[in-house]
Amino acid sequence: MSTVTEPHRLWHNTRYLTWLLSDTSKGLAAALFGFAIPLLALIVTNDPAQAGIIGAAGMVARLLMTLAGGVLADRHRRIALMLLGSLIGIVLAGAFTLLALGDAMTFGSLLVIDVLLAARSGLFDVAGESAIKEIVPDDAMGRAQAANQGRDAALQLAGGPLGGLLLGFGGWAVGAVMTLCHAIAALTAWMLGRQARRAGLVDTGAAGENGDDPDDPRRVVAEHAVAATDDLGFGTPAAASTPTPKPNAWAELREAFGWLLSRPDLGGVLLITTVVNLGFNAAITTVIYALQQDGHSELLIGTLSAGIGAVMLVGAVCAPLLVPRIKAGVLTIAGLSVAAVGVIALTMVTAPWAIAVVLGASVLLVPALNAGMMGYFMVATPTHLLGRANSAAGVLGMGAMPLAPLIAGFGLAWVGREWTLLLCAALCLASVALAVGNRALRALPVEAGWAAHAKQFESA
Repeated sequence: MSTVTEPHRLWHNTRYLTWLLSDTSKGLAAALFGFAIPLLALIVTNDPAQAGIIGAAGMVARLLMTLAGGVLADRHRRIALMLLGSLIGIVLAGAFTLLALGDAMTFGSLLVIDVLLAARSGLFDVAGESAIKEIVPDDAMGRAQAANQGRDAALQLAGGPLGGLLLGFGGWAVGAVMTLCHAIAALTAWMLGRQARRAGLVDTGAAGENGDDPDDPRRVVAEHAVAATDDLGFGTPAAASTPTPKPNAWAELREAFGWLLSRPDLGGVLLITTVVNLGFNAAITTVIYALQQDGHSELLIGTLSAGIGAVMLVGAVCAPLLVPRIKAGVLTIAGLSVAAVGVIALTMVTAPWAIAVVLGASVLLVPALNAGMMGYFMVATPTHLLGRANSAAGVLGMGAMPLAPLIAGFGLAWVGREWTLLLCAALCLASVALAVGNRALRALPVEAGWAAHAKQFESA
């Protein structure tokens, strides 16, 4: 008699829920800072170009440190890195609060704090993103990523109005809430580490029965959860008597980039991601800068951001229904097309309510798109390579992102809002054309077929 395996119950997975709380707290801190920095920069300098320089510098710092973060995530316990990153976040957010309280916000101080916080994100966020593979099995990864998209939408929904409200009191209020968020993230990361050690001790014995299966979830837990000599546990999991060659970070990064670019199911998508990220984010930044320069309040801009988050939340609710039923490639092309049309429509509207409607419609399919692409990436990437592959994909897919605030800032200063948005629309349309012409992207299947689809490329 054949047996039917029950699907993994994601919301009964205590470790996933703890991870989600930690990652959400850190995400809220990032959302508040991401909302506040452009507006504070414009308030302090009254110059979109200088605000663009601050934004670009932070993005460059994050991209560069992401490379190091990927190596760290594959060398050390990822949950321990989550804890360390949150502790550093407490220090930096506290420093930002003190700067704001001391009325020391200048172009230079904003530039420095933005670079430091962005570098912290690049160095440690890869570990948090990669840790989910140790917690959620492959057959639930699409649903987990869809849930994460819902979380991100909720953060945007809350982050805009909350950020605008806090800015009404002053930048110090933003910093204080950021500090609290990082403290919660640190506490829950510590709890997750304790859960992982308990799971590792239980599963180490069981893993011996499945030692021939490198993808068995019990073996994954045992590899990453055990062998800590202290609470942070930065020793390698199997630090035993066998000597190993001295690690070479550049060689490890080359391995990750080489593996990623050799995979036709993954590497070809990165150029598309680069182009659309640049075009769409430059468009959103252009709109925010233009609204601020037109005299609209931070609270109104935050409310507009909340409207976008509300639509993304609706899209995230639909994503778990779409990802198991519609091919990931089809979802990606549809999402890119809707976003491109939305950016074109932005050139025709200037009223805040109309901008909110257009941007909301533009991002409706983004959660399903992200859930499909990120879920497949997690399933297709070997656990031992996941940190570096995540960082390599981030650098390749978002390598042009530092240009987005520069395009917005200098575009508004030189050619105005409409022509800047038309340039952004052209970039988004180019990403759609590249996606339609990419056979490997079009072939990506529904969630149930991800593991089998990925295996056919493993020996390539």
